[in-house]
Amino acid sequence: MFYKRLIKLLVILISLILITSSYNCSENSKMLVKGQNIEIQFDRQLHSKVIATFNSQELQFGDFSPGEYVTVDGMKITDFLFEDNTSERISDDIGPATHYTITGNNPKLKKQISIVHYDEFPDMIFYTVTYTNIDSTDLQIQSWTNHNYTLQSSAPVDTNHVSFWSYMGASYGWNNDWVRPLRAGFQRDNYMGMNRQDIGGGTPVVDLWSPDGGLAIGHVETVPKLVSLPVTLVNDSTANVAVVYKEEKSLKPGEQFSTFRTFVGVHKGDYYNLLAEYSRFMQKQGITFKDPPATAYQTIWCGWGYGTGFTVADIEGTLPMVKELGIDWAVLDWGWAPHDGDFEPSKEKFPTGVAGMKKLIDDIHASGQKAKLWIGPLLVHPETKLYKEHPEYVIMNKDGSIPTVEFWHSYMLCPAVKEVQDMTRNDIVKAMKEWGWEGLKIDGNHLNGFPPCYNPAHHHAYPEESVEALPGVFKMIYETALSINPEAVIEICPCGETYSIYNLPYMNQSVSSDPRNSWQIRLKGKTLIALSGGKVVYYGDHVELSDEGSDFASTIGLGGVPGTKFIWPPRENPNNRRRRRNVSLTPERQVHFAKWLDLYNEKMLSKGKYRGELYDIGFDRPEAHVVQKGDTLYYAFYADAFDGQLELRGLKDRNYRLNDYVNNVDMGSASASANKVNSSFKQFQFIEAVPE
Repeated sequence: MFYKRLIKLLVILISLILITSSYNCSENSKMLVKGQNIEIQFDRQLHSKVIATFNSQELQFGDFSPGEYVTVDGMKITDFLFEDNTSERISDDIGPATHYTITGNNPKLKKQISIVHYDEFPDMIFYTVTYTNIDSTDLQIQSWTNHNYTLQSSAPVDTNHVSFWSYMGASYGWNNDWVRPLRAGFQRDNYMGMNRQDIGGGTPVVDLWSPDGGLAIGHVETVPKLVSLPVTLVNDSTANVAVVYKEEKSLKPGEQFSTFRTFVGVHKGDYYNLLAEYSRFMQKQGITFKDPPATAYQTIWCGWGYGTGFTVADIEGTLPMVKELGIDWAVLDWGWAPHDGDFEPSKEKFPTGVAGMKKLIDDIHASGQKAKLWIGPLLVHPETKLYKEHPEYVIMNKDGSIPTVEFWHSYMLCPAVKEVQDMTRNDIVKAMKEWGWEGLKIDGNHLNGFPPCYNPAHHHAYPEESVEALPGVFKMIYETALSINPEAVIEICPCGETYSIYNLPYMNQSVSSDPRNSWQIRLKGKTLIALSGGKVVYYGDHVELSDEGSDFASTIGLGGVPGTKFIWPPRENPNNRRRRRNVSLTPERQVHFAKWLDLYNEKMLSKGKYRGELYDIGFDRPEAHVVQKGDTLYYAFYADAFDGQLELRGLKDRNYRLNDYVNNVDMGSASASANKVNSSFKQFQFIEAVPE
């Protein structure tokens, strides 16, 4: 036994010597994976680095590091001696591509990196890594890591001590900014599972950029996976990113396993273009979007200003002002049912039951609005008849406990259970076909992602069935609703969570979902337009949630749909204990609301093309957004205060007449070669550039 161990140690030592000597190889011995705008270099240990080329300018993000590795028996195996590499032209469901295969060995494992660069996606490269046990004993795998890169920024740190901005697609609650500057000491796992018992899921992408350029990583599996995408800012100019999947498994001699399909992408400017390309790739894999109906672009009033303590008289008493302002939708929000999971009108709210609810719908129609109903699918309150009769429907943790959605004081129904799916479908039919609602506000911070389910009553093949089944429930809801009413508006509001790309196709109206400020309204709008390719209409949520409770400019300037939850006649709103400010529509606010709602209906920027590639939301100041309708460009600039020259990007080589269309002020003319205009403003500046 001693000699066997000695021989094994000698083999490992010789291998390490060979690897070390191979590291000092000549430049000509490096392996290259080269696309149009992105290049990956590998050294003899199969360490790698990423290089981008923008306008013939080469940008190297960092030095060689172990990009792909596994953790075995508590130790990272990062070094694999190069063995072979091949390349060939292929064509698959995505399109024509170059396929590279690079292999290397470690005393314990063989590593094969399958890399594809598609002609249609010049900024992205896709990986699958396969590991084979070549040892004589079982190996205990704890995790795998892809795209472990250290990024260096050569750009000077800005006045706010920021060298990197980021988009991170994981969910961390209402106060989490999806787009944010990074400062030294920042670290977050960006776990795509549950980061709290009722908060999780998201879009499996992280993107870091500096004024030099940006790099994004993520996975492109067609169902949610419980990966982490950790981001660490080591110091002002150095950051680390990776894709990590933790899974305990035993790998016998000769057995192999493969990672999920992951990607690395590069870009100039902020995250918008790369996120849009990621979405386009996912759409080619079947996660597709339908064109929204005209009704999704219409303005919204919601009864949530009255809170759960609303009365039908409150709603009906507000409708005359909703009509006077020309608002198109009226929404009955949370509180119409006795408990979450009870899908019947509350006797307290509707003493005559369904008949009373139908009368409210008739009154909404008589006022000139369409009627939308709040629902919280996959929730069940412990006091409901449903839970008392079917406690076996709920998600269960590994230890037998039941996770609680705290805000709603409810449990989660398992989306992988057929009876739950059938019941949910029946609820949609009841609401829209039997009762007559024309749209759905699907709401809840639990909607983005579900935990693995260990309920033995469900007989899951594996616990993550609940995670992967969730998008299918939204697909069913969406298709059921549209089969009843093709003009139905289906809004999904995950209450501040970072939207999941897997759920997004099954709505035709996304929403800023309980923004904490106007900045969140704008960053969420840019993100959701990128992820949906503009196919899902963006709703800025209740204007009362914006700065000063009246910032329509942040929604309208991005091409979003405005909405409100005002109460009227003006009074205190004691029923709404969760509101931070009074939402009464005073005469002064009425004038302000009417002006902006009229402006929205006049310009309808929501039907234009959002030009998110023109300005960097992180490093360009003032912050700027552009919507194009035909040949006319609509610019929206935002700052607490600004006095200087604004650059109007995206103009063609022709003359444009400039107009501040909010205040109806002529601002002169501009062209592509003379695209600067003087401006002094507070909060925002809107400019319409019309070709002459």
